[in-house]
Amino acid sequence: MRALTWQGSTKVSVETVPDPTIIEPTDAVIRVTSTAICGSDLHLYDVMAPYLAKGDILGHESMGVVEEVGLGVTNLAPGDRVVVPFTISCGTCFFCAQGLQSQCETYQNVDHGTGTDLYGYTELYGSVPGGQAEYLRVRRADYNPIKVGADLPDERYLFLSDILPTAWQGVQYANVPAGGTLAVLGLGPVGQFATRIGKHLGYRVLAVEPEAERRAMAERHGIETFDLTDTVWDELRDLTDGRGPDSVIDAVGMEAHGNPVASFTHKLVPLLPERIAKKMMETAGIDRLAALHASLDLVRRGGTVSLSGVYGGSADPLPLLYMFDKQVALRMGQCNVKNWIDDLLPLVEDPSDPLGVMDLVTHSRPLEQAPEMYETFKHKEDGCIKVVLKP
Repeated sequence: MRALTWQGSTKVSVETVPDPTIIEPTDAVIRVTSTAICGSDLHLYDVMAPYLAKGDILGHESMGVVEEVGLGVTNLAPGDRVVVPFTISCGTCFFCAQGLQSQCETYQNVDHGTGTDLYGYTELYGSVPGGQAEYLRVRRADYNPIKVGADLPDERYLFLSDILPTAWQGVQYANVPAGGTLAVLGLGPVGQFATRIGKHLGYRVLAVEPEAERRAMAERHGIETFDLTDTVWDELRDLTDGRGPDSVIDAVGMEAHGNPVASFTHKLVPLLPERIAKKMMETAGIDRLAALHASLDLVRRGGTVSLSGVYGGSADPLPLLYMFDKQVALRMGQCNVKNWIDDLLPLVEDPSDPLGVMDLVTHSRPLEQAPEMYETFKHKEDGCIKVVLKP
């Protein structure tokens, strides 16, 4: 089959690799019909290079049609259409029972001290082959896949694999009071969905984003948007009686603007010998923290900051005295996809499309064009907000 493979820092290529097969009785193999490039994939493209091996298959937002199932899979059959959550979980352990599927005890990466296995996401999370490919081996297919109907287009369902439940969880974790104000920093795909979800739930939503095309997309959905200027934080406080928003979602993460030292570190890490690079990532604060620090500063006293953007440093400094004094609650974590599907599937299938899932994709391309689309997405060229690849 053809698959997108990691070949080195900022270098990916579509190669011919062996087709996946059934290995465990609970496996399935799907023919991928749509797969997306996620902002998290860009971290693999450069920053997370020390934890990747040449030839690793990338991608963790995929859906398709079941081709084959193992003997232990009785809930799916060839021909079924499914979305594949990016997290792999068993559905029966202590954490899965708590709705914390991203912490699944069955698939925790104990050697690395990390959570459950993820598709296409480094040795820290199992080195599981990803879904930017023609076919995908789906693990624990007796629990994980989301079976969907045949009538609606892929774009209605595809984002249930990651970014839509990630945004939903981000809003839930933000703990916005009824009728309260939610600020969202960053209008990438997760930020776009977080703003729409907040508005759908009845909150006033304020969004900060430096890219005009991304602000325009959010404004189509009734979101109040603001450019990233020197005065924007004062503007947001003025709009919230001088206190700041009740809740803030950082939907940017380690790629935030600002902090040239951390930016240099991001570029340096992939060039170092693997042992040294890993040591730096595991013991140093390497992230650009501008969005996180802005969130902590902006949120009102007693408010909540929710992190949906991904951070990769293990020793990033936080202003704990300031956070303690403001009584800020901080919530974060890898998305527990399966925990939110019952809430989201009816909204996705609603003919009125209340979350605007059909208004996100800016670029739909063949899988063979994936390498150039990584570059386009990384540099926000051609108004790129979300890329879907068609194997």
